[in-house]
Amino acid sequence: MYRELILSFFLIFLAELGDKTQLSTMLLASRYRNIWGVYIGSSLALILSALIGVLGGTLINKYLPSNLIQTGSGIVFIIVGITLLFNKL
Repeated sequence: MYRELILSFFLIFLAELGDKTQLSTMLLASRYRNIWGVYIGSSLALILSALIGVLGGTLINKYLPSNLIQTGSGIVFIIVGITLLFNKL
C-alpha cells in the first residue's frame, strides 16, 4: 500500500507541475484573490478527476491486460504531444 501511495503521489505531483491545470489555478487565484475558494475548488476538481481515473482504470483492467493499457496510453500521449507540438489540438 505505501509503495503505491508514494509512487502515485510523486508521479502525479511531478506531472502536474507547470501544466495547464496549475497555470489555470494560478490565474484564478490572481484574478479572484480568494485563495481558499480557489484552493478548495481546484483540490476537489483534482480529487474527482483522480477518482474517475482510478475507477476507469480499474474497470478497463478487468477487460484488458495491463501491458496493452500501458502501450495504448503511451501511444495516446505521443499523439497528443505531436498534435500539440503542431498546434492541431
